[in-house]
Amino acid sequence: MNKKNILISLSLGALLVLGGGEGYAAQAASPSSSSYMNSLARAMKSGKQTPTYSLDFDASKYSTREMTYQGQTVKFRAYENMVYTAHPADVSSESMSIYIPEAYFTKGGTVNGYTAKTAPIFMPNGVGGYMPGTICAPSENDKMSGGANASLGALAHGYVVAAPAIRGRTTKNSDGVYVGKAPALIVDYKAAVRYLRHNRNKLPAGDTEKIISNGTSAGGALSALLGATGNAVEYEPYLRAIGAAEERDDIFASMDYCPITNLDHADMAYEWVFNGQNDYHQSRMMMPPAGMKPGALPTGAPAGGAKTDRPANAPTDTVEATPMTAEEIAVSAALKQAFPAYVDSLGLKDEKGNPLTLNADGTGTFADYIKSVYMASAQSALDKGEDLSSLDWLTITDGKVTDMDLSGYAAWATRMKAAPAFDKLDGSSGENDEFGDTANNPKHFTLFSEDHSTKTIPMADKEVIRIMNPMNFIGKKGVTTAHFWRIRHGAKDRDTSLAIPAILALDLANHGEDVDFASPWGKGHAGDYDLDDLFAWIDRICKK
Repeated sequence: MNKKNILISLSLGALLVLGGGEGYAAQAASPSSSSYMNSLARAMKSGKQTPTYSLDFDASKYSTREMTYQGQTVKFRAYENMVYTAHPADVSSESMSIYIPEAYFTKGGTVNGYTAKTAPIFMPNGVGGYMPGTICAPSENDKMSGGANASLGALAHGYVVAAPAIRGRTTKNSDGVYVGKAPALIVDYKAAVRYLRHNRNKLPAGDTEKIISNGTSAGGALSALLGATGNAVEYEPYLRAIGAAEERDDIFASMDYCPITNLDHADMAYEWVFNGQNDYHQSRMMMPPAGMKPGALPTGAPAGGAKTDRPANAPTDTVEATPMTAEEIAVSAALKQAFPAYVDSLGLKDEKGNPLTLNADGTGTFADYIKSVYMASAQSALDKGEDLSSLDWLTITDGKVTDMDLSGYAAWATRMKAAPAFDKLDGSSGENDEFGDTANNPKHFTLFSEDHSTKTIPMADKEVIRIMNPMNFIGKKGVTTAHFWRIRHGAKDRDTSLAIPAILALDLANHGEDVDFASPWGKGHAGDYDLDDLFAWIDRICKK
């Protein structure tokens, strides 16, 4: 489709882009799930025969470590690099390390009121940008937290830490076949949970009924997906293919920092907030090249330079802005116009039972709810003595935030991504890569971008798209969703719209789950910045 036709189709047919209800799940003609599984199976079985690994935990193989956390000496045992699947697609990506406080190896030993039998299991993932996630080993110097990382803090609080490596979109096996495309990362996370349950009687410590996931950005999305999809049958063929233990994979609680989730609707949500902001701050080179090591930044950023205080493999945030093209501006308008129908299809309600909906122009009770989240965040800053008088998009009366302007907020926060933010029309995003095939060809995952694609790019498998979205499993019969949730999205985070984690939080709460949702003031796209509060939340839910 040429540029002229894109502009015409988007400006005249915005309301025809998507249908209602389940039509928003990016449903389009696509290969069957069985076809995808067959290709995956062939890829995994190509070349040398996959070796078989034992799923039994060996308590005799460990080393003893000692680190400092907030002035406290933390001694622990490290059981490292244990393969958690019998037939791994990639050994290094499907290995896990388990760290246990040394106190639990002393008779009657306790930490923070926990014993070896009652200690929660903290399960962080190192996924970012849907790239491979490395093992989150305890560390005294961590970029995200500015000091000791969450794994070390968890040990200091008496938790057992089970940290898996996880396949990502650039993972290749020994034959050069890409084996980490969707849904590999959630399959691996589930397999790691199953490994722990399989070894419930062999682990020296840790309550396998108190598993708590943790992740940031794409890792936050992964944590949410794990929490929402416990024991869902849709993942069974993938779990069998890698030889996961035949166990449950539901978890107790999910901690999600700035989750890049609900990808098949994230483009619409993004433009609902940022439409009208026609300059963006993401490097044109958005997709890290295949084989890039986790944590490495892509090159090719504009002369303004790149901000580096971001999660591993997050898109590069540039200081200087780049104007969107006329085509991208038209895309923004069309996607914004489509968002209200999606919100209305969800049947969301606030804590008082009032419906949260949007009018055709993007206003409505859902918009008021999003405003209330930002206003609460600003109020917390005011209460701490911060001067917000320069923010003309906030209405402050007698020290109280009484109103805000969402469009003014968007101008203040600035746009990070050009439209569409995730399913790029040319298939150039990391998310397009995530939904790609075993030969590393990118795919679309929304009907909008498939219809307006500027390159010959196929649609991803319909079922794969569905099982990568936690929204499709909340309240579903036969699925065990985690009861406890903590979701954080910084008030100046514009890597995805606040509407996306808000929708997740609201839907969970509407289904009776215990949800702690907030937008911390001054925080951008980041995680693990409030470890004291995180651990206080874990203690609250585990010591009930």
